[in-house]
Amino acid sequence: MTFAFSPFVPWWALGALAALLALVSAVAIWRGIRGAWFRALAAAALLAAIANPVMLQEQRDRLSTIVPVVVDRSQSQQTPERTRMTDDALAALTRQLERFPQIEPRIVEVKDDGTSDAPSTRLFEALSSATADVAPARIGGAIMLTDGQIHDIPASAEALGFDAPVHGLLTGRENEFDRRIEIVRAPRFGIVNNDQELTFRVFDDGRGTGQAARVSVTINGEPAGEVDAAPGQETTFPFKVPRGGNNVLEFSVAAVPDEVTDANNRAIHLIEGIRENLRVLLVSGEPHAGERAWRNLLKSDASVDLVHFTILRPPEKQDGTPINELSLIAFPTRELFVEKIEDFDLIIFDRYQHRGVLPILYYDYIAEYVRKGGALLIAAGPEHAGEDSLALTPLASVLPASPTGDVHQAAYFPRLSEEGKRHPVTRGLDGSAAEPPQWGRWFRSIDVGQPQGNTIMTASDNRPLLVLNRTDEGRVAMLLSDQGWLWARGFENGGPHVSLYRRIAHWLMKEPELEEEALTARAAGRTIEINRQTIGDAPEPATIRYPSGKTESVPLTQSAPGLYRAEKPTDETGLFTITNGEFSTLVHVGAVDAAEFKAMISTASLLQPITEATRGLISRVDNGNGSIRMPDILPVRGPIRVADERRMLLRLTDETMLRGIDTLPLFAGFAGLAALLLAVSAMWWREGR
Repeated sequence: MTFAFSPFVPWWALGALAALLALVSAVAIWRGIRGAWFRALAAAALLAAIANPVMLQEQRDRLSTIVPVVVDRSQSQQTPERTRMTDDALAALTRQLERFPQIEPRIVEVKDDGTSDAPSTRLFEALSSATADVAPARIGGAIMLTDGQIHDIPASAEALGFDAPVHGLLTGRENEFDRRIEIVRAPRFGIVNNDQELTFRVFDDGRGTGQAARVSVTINGEPAGEVDAAPGQETTFPFKVPRGGNNVLEFSVAAVPDEVTDANNRAIHLIEGIRENLRVLLVSGEPHAGERAWRNLLKSDASVDLVHFTILRPPEKQDGTPINELSLIAFPTRELFVEKIEDFDLIIFDRYQHRGVLPILYYDYIAEYVRKGGALLIAAGPEHAGEDSLALTPLASVLPASPTGDVHQAAYFPRLSEEGKRHPVTRGLDGSAAEPPQWGRWFRSIDVGQPQGNTIMTASDNRPLLVLNRTDEGRVAMLLSDQGWLWARGFENGGPHVSLYRRIAHWLMKEPELEEEALTARAAGRTIEINRQTIGDAPEPATIRYPSGKTESVPLTQSAPGLYRAEKPTDETGLFTITNGEFSTLVHVGAVDAAEFKAMISTASLLQPITEATRGLISRVDNGNGSIRMPDILPVRGPIRVADERRMLLRLTDETMLRGIDTLPLFAGFAGLAALLLAVSAMWWREGR
């Protein structure tokens, strides 16, 4: 209850009136005027009535004490054992808090929101957000239900913004052990087939085994070796980048009995393979109209080192010109096809015929070069059907088709075969979707028998025009016409010769994007994009294995002929394995060095400084027999000055909420009227005497 004034006139007016009445009363008393004191009393009563004194009484309700319960649902908490512990402990804690009606718990579950590429456990950030609308004096304490792996612990208790204990309830078992592997240093780019070096480290968190770890390494899914690594020490692994484009190196260490999880037993590194300038050998059998089509294409590519020879003077040509007067460069056959043949990424024979320039043994060398992984392109003209055809040399052992001896001379539109519509070399060529195709005609093709491999383009009467084939580790392509230059010259609006020729060359040099059968995946934020390329039937659904160990089947939808895709949003981060039939690929979602996976063992060491500073308690909920144990809760009034080793202390708030105010005017009604009448009556009585 309080006392206040609510005057009927402004205070300055009331003050002026009080001064005037005081002056008059003082003069009257000084001069001894009869009844002066009663007049002064009446004036004071009048002033009190105008000042309107009021008695106030507040009606207040006591506010509840807010206790945030922050539940860790991060990825390190997703093991079956920890999930069960967390659920059981949360249920038991909720029942305990329900026994105290003056306590209002706020359950805050913290999990990966699916937006960060580098997930981490940020419980104190969630605590701050949950109590942003609460006065600090109302917070009685905070309870963290976690494995202890928290990545935003404040440096001091003052940073919390409230003066109350922070308690920790730890999931997981005591003295846990976990083995993990991390990439320490590795190049982001590497020259194809050049030596590179990567450094990794195996960690034994918790109790160590004291034994070396056997680390298995794969590159693009292919085994690359095994390395023995001492836990805690850096280990180097030398390797060569096998191909251009994206390469995935996976390092995996076998799971150890009783470790927390094997989700961090694998680590990957992505390295972009960069080809040195590709070395291409182009041999033209004779000058012809389309000779420069290949030359101009290859010369326009800055990444290609082109060696081009045109046979201008075959050995059988004898015109009597002395050798020392010839300005032609001798064809260095031995240097190119014996000594340095392995240095070339691609060999192209453009309308070449066997005329004695190359010894017959050299064709064996070229065939062996192909079998060992080389690339060969035959751009055939009419000579391929004649007596000097390359198909009549030892090179025939790697060619996918043999000529019949016929050369067809008739106008036709080159068309994509059914395989060609699905093959990445020819799929989606500009103009191929129309009938007839929206490109110019050709006028000649070389007839061959039934070819091996894939016929992806056809000439008139469905004859093979472009054939691709694999021979052991190498690749061979045959373009059975020399009319491609018509597209380059713009005849009948030309055609996509640049795209076609470039794709053929890149397929021969094993670019991953042009593989006929391939499974690839990439991460776009938190979405996994799966691509399945095939020239066969529609593939079965793909299977995704998550970092947590669960698997899921995802159907693939055709997006283009021979190309099937799927997108799968995920709330997990880490290394995913995608399989489809015999194909398998890896994709990493999120940052490869995310804090969430650097340590997985349950620990009190990170949270302990803040609990000690706030006089809180850390207790492990695991009872050792499959059940949980919970410390008691003790609400107390006033500041908490000493921590309790067995109970969680919560400070009850003294805060209240104003519900209303009762007012009682002292000079209102009969009370005021009686005071004024008393004063007037006293003056009249005194005057009457």
